[in-house]
Amino acid sequence: MTSSAFASTRTFRVGIVGCGAISRNHLEAFGALDNVRIVGVCDIDLDRARATAESWDVPNAVNTVAGLLDLGVDIISVCTPHPTHEEVVLQAAAAGVHVLCEKPIATKLDAAERMVAACEEAGVRLGVLFQRRFWPAAQRIRSAIDDGTLGQAIMAQCSVMLHRAPEYYSRDAWRGTWDNDGGGVLMTQAIHQIDLLQWYLGDVAEVYGKVNTYRHGDYIEVEDSATAVITFTSGAMATLEASTAVSPNLGIQLRVTGETGASASLTEFPEGSDGRLDLWAVGEKIVVDPVHPDGVEPNVDLSTINRQLIPHHTSQVRDFVQALETDGEPAITGRDALKSLRILLAVYESSRTGLPVRFAEAQVPAGVSAKVAG
Repeated sequence: MTSSAFASTRTFRVGIVGCGAISRNHLEAFGALDNVRIVGVCDIDLDRARATAESWDVPNAVNTVAGLLDLGVDIISVCTPHPTHEEVVLQAAAAGVHVLCEKPIATKLDAAERMVAACEEAGVRLGVLFQRRFWPAAQRIRSAIDDGTLGQAIMAQCSVMLHRAPEYYSRDAWRGTWDNDGGGVLMTQAIHQIDLLQWYLGDVAEVYGKVNTYRHGDYIEVEDSATAVITFTSGAMATLEASTAVSPNLGIQLRVTGETGASASLTEFPEGSDGRLDLWAVGEKIVVDPVHPDGVEPNVDLSTINRQLIPHHTSQVRDFVQALETDGEPAITGRDALKSLRILLAVYESSRTGLPVRFAEAQVPAGVSAKVAG
């Protein structure tokens, strides 16, 4: 096992809720830490829970969250379908147990707010998985904003152009439905990049967006494509395009320009691979790496994508456990996750009404007249 980055003074007992595909990432990530012991797994399908426990040498398998809490866990890791997150988190908070939850935090804003409030009132930590923030390249952009290399971000363009075959949606009954998935490409895929946008550019003032379903309408209810213009309270602006109707998979790119005029571009290609800085334009220096390396298979399957993200799951899990060890805050809290959910729900609302959704007033950027700024 890999040693943690700090001196451990206790061992945390962990339970995993949900034994679907993404649970492997949580099992490996927690299993990589010396000061963690996975004591149980839970799934409504007890046979699946038992099979997971046997495969990962976990001593207990149960089919209720209450049964998992009875094992005396310190942390519950939530890997269940999106709309079920609230019930699990509220049970954990009531028992005084810390929670690390898969994204999105919820599919409804009021549910997410109840989750955050319950954990705060119980004095337990709530973290939400956005492991792409832990890419070294993603953190370098954040550092370049903070240290003045980019300065305050003023513009961003984000493109999430992915391929999903019909089999992706048919593998689980909840996929592609409003009631059980909560949304399409925005809720399940592009939420990661929405999180990065708000991490780089700050609080949002206004969202205007459109959604549509172009290729998958015969077997999903939700959108497979979306566009949005996002204005931030700083006056910064960003555009977002996202789709799972692309073939082959074109990957993901997020470009940020700062007030210094410098720009950086973060690319994930193929999907699931480590994000890298394919453009670094600072001062007189421009460094460009190829976006599409030779010999890459663009349409990788979900298990491959999840497997390649395990090191970054591990980084975020380590950060969460260290926060508990030091009585600090994890890098990505429930309140942070509320922000990305609020943005994507605003895209749905704007598409429904044809009107922008306003959160707050945006500042007028320096050098722009109020008349032009509107």
